[in-house]
Amino acid sequence: MENKETTDKKIILSGIQPTGVFTLGNYLGAVKNWQTMQENYNCYYFIADLHSLTVHIDPTKRKQQTLQAFALLLACGIDPEKSLIFVQSHVRSHAEMGWLMSCCSQFGELSRMTQFKDKSSKHPENINAGLFTYPALMAGDILLYQADYVPVGADQTQHLEFTRDIATRFNHNYGEIFKLPEGYFPKAGARVMSLQEPTSKMSKSDTNPKATISILDEENVILKKFKSAVTDSEAVVCYREDKPGVSNLMTIYSAITGKSMAEIETEFAGKGYGDFKAVVGQTVADELKPVREKYKELMGDRKHLEELMRDGAQKAEYIARKTLSKAKKKLGLLPEIR
Repeated sequence: MENKETTDKKIILSGIQPTGVFTLGNYLGAVKNWQTMQENYNCYYFIADLHSLTVHIDPTKRKQQTLQAFALLLACGIDPEKSLIFVQSHVRSHAEMGWLMSCCSQFGELSRMTQFKDKSSKHPENINAGLFTYPALMAGDILLYQADYVPVGADQTQHLEFTRDIATRFNHNYGEIFKLPEGYFPKAGARVMSLQEPTSKMSKSDTNPKATISILDEENVILKKFKSAVTDSEAVVCYREDKPGVSNLMTIYSAITGKSMAEIETEFAGKGYGDFKAVVGQTVADELKPVREKYKELMGDRKHLEELMRDGAQKAEYIARKTLSKAKKKLGLLPEIR
């Protein structure tokens, strides 16, 4: 893993919670770009199952969703020969570093985290300590691998700043160990909206099954959903603010084909919405077909999937343990006797 070619590349680390199958919005907005990223960076991806413990999920469901999430990353083009991919709880260093970072965190800092406030208000029946110390575990995740960059959305910027603050404090108090990570802001992917409420973002939690495309939907399901997608009564394919439904379909078509809005308008000039929806639906179905087929292949070979998990975890533990050992030594903890 650590040959000359990989060590010359900057490290990008990203954790993904096992919360269900990606939507078309997740795929076009972010996941589709990950294949390109691994060509230019040392990408470390992990399934953040320890983070998922802050919310109650049926244990059997969590186990299945973790397996599915791992297989989905591979199906979407993450190559274990180019990127490091593993399950968080399989690498013991994460929990250990999380505790060290908790002890380097101030109560006031953690109490100001907006995500804690938001999640506490949404789940008042389960305001657990893990939800409160979540940013310290996240900081440990990042600092273990000396990540150069962390992809962040608007809701994660505060956590990244918190990580930098902890790293700075530790380096000042105990000696330089940790690299200060920076936010990674890739070229914006397509912003895909609901097929039924085109003014709202496509979401896997949408209660209307017609509104969302799962990347594992069968072709006939995809075509049917696009056929019923909300448009308008004008019957003209053009990109305008007052045509959110049509504009959304054009955005999806553009993201996959690379065609500009002007080219799409020319392509469908004089054609009705029925033809337009059919072409967009088929384009999406064709794009997702290899992902769906690869996912089925992976899920059908549990032994191979577990081998990839074990291999990824061993590589991750090797890298993480070096940083963890340095941190423990700086803190005055006795080295392990083996």
